Amino acid sequence: MDIVNRVQGIILKPKEEWAKIKSESTTIQQLFTSYALILAAIPAIANFIGMGLIGRRIPFIGWYRYDIGTAVLYAILSYVFSLVTVYIFGIIINALAPTFGSKSDAVNSMKLAVFSMTPFWVAGVFYLIPFLGVLALLAGLYGLYVLYLGFSHPLMDTPQDKVVGYLLVSIVVVAVLMGVVMMIMGAIFAVGGMGRVI
Repeated sequence: MDIVNRVQGIILKPKEEWAKIKSESTTIQQLFTSYALILAAIPAIANFIGMGLIGRRIPFIGWYRYDIGTAVLYAILSYVFSLVTVYIFGIIINALAPTFGSKSDAVNSMKLAVFSMTPFWVAGVFYLIPFLGVLALLAGLYGLYVLYLGFSHPLMDTPQDKVVGYLLVSIVVVAVLMGVVMMIMGAIFAVGGMGRVI
C-alpha cells in the first residue's frame, strides 16, 4: 500500500478512494502495520513536542508544559489508546452490521474504522502548537464525512435506506470510546499534577 497516495485519496477524493479500498485484498494486521501504526504516530509525536517542549498558556496559571518524562508518557498512552479505540471501533462496526442489513466482514469493518481516522491523524500535526489542537478535532469531523462515504459506497453492502442509521449509531459508539479515552487521559494528566509553570 502506498501510504502517501492513500492519505491523499482519502482526504481529497474519498468517494473514489473507497471504491479502490473495497476491491483491495488485505488483512487486519496489514491495515495496522502498514497504515494505522504510522499515521497514529503523527498526533502522538506532535503532542510530545507541543506539550513537553513548547507548552501552552493557561489563563491565570501562566505558561505551562509537561516535563519530558510526562510528555513521553502522554505521547505513548495517546498513541496506544488511539490504536485500541480504532480496533474496537472496527469490531463494533462489524458487530452492528446485521442490525442494519449489512454483510458482516471483519476486514471491511476495520477498513472503515482505520481509513476514516486518516483526517484526524494527519491533522494531528497541529498539536505541535497546543492551541491549534482544535483544528485536529475539526479534521475529525471531516473524518465522519469520510466514514459516511465509506458506508454509502457499499463497503459493508449496507442498503441505502439504512446507511444514515448505521452511521449515526457508529458515531455514537466512537464518541463514547473517545470520551472514555479523554476521561482516562484527563485523570492521569490533570493540570498541575504532572507539569510545570515556566
